[in-house]
This record gives sequence, C-alpha cells and structure tokens, in this order.
Amino acid sequence: QVQLVESGGGLVQAGGSLRLSCAASGRTFSSYAMHWFRQAPGKEREFVAARKWSGGTYYADSVKGRFTISRDNAKNTVYLQMNSLKPEDTAVYYCAADREVSRVTQGVDYWGQGTQVTVSS
Repeated sequence: QVQLVESGGGLVQAGGSLRLSCAASGRTFSSYAMHWFRQAPGKEREFVAARKWSGGTYYADSVKGRFTISRDNAKNTVYLQMNSLKPEDTAVYYCAADREVSRVTQGVDYWGQGTQVTVSS
C-alpha cells in the first residue's frame, strides 16, 4: 500500500521558518516527480513546488526565493523548507507524487493526507 505521510506543520509567526517532510512508503519514488501543493480555506488546491527525479525544480511564483524543495531518494523522503513565511502562506500542505511534474491536481497519482501550516501576523 502506497503512503505519503507529511509532518512538520505548525504555527509560526510571520517571517519565521518551517520545514515540512514527506515520507513515502509502499514503493520507491526515486523515478517520480515529488510535489507540494497547498489549500487555504475556501480556495482551490494550488501548486507550490516540485522536484523531478533528475533534480530539476519548479516553484509557484508566490513562493519563489522563499521555499526550497529537496529530496533524499535513499530515505524516500521529500522536504519543503519554508522561509520568510507570510500569513497568506497559511494552508494545509499536501505532498504528492506523479511520474511527471504537474502544476494541476487532476491526474496526480498519489497524495498525502496533509499537514496544517498557520502563519500569524
């Protein structure tokens, strides 16, 4: 059974940092593109960042320069380092995996259950 389990969410003040982790199990994701999406209350789930198995990275304009996605294939784990956090970054953050990089939610193969990030002003 494939599982993606996120951790590391929490409450942080604006300007602070958090690092999210996503541990994958049930299969090897080394050849998959690993993603982070987020969903704020009342809004659609949106793309945040992705990293291909080959190392290419992709970011939403809203997080570029503040967030960094990385992965440890040996540990089957992907990370999202979030710096200079803003109240508008408040959302549930979801880890996802797909064979290709996708900036939309439709058709993405695997999803985690999400972890809450709250940024206070």
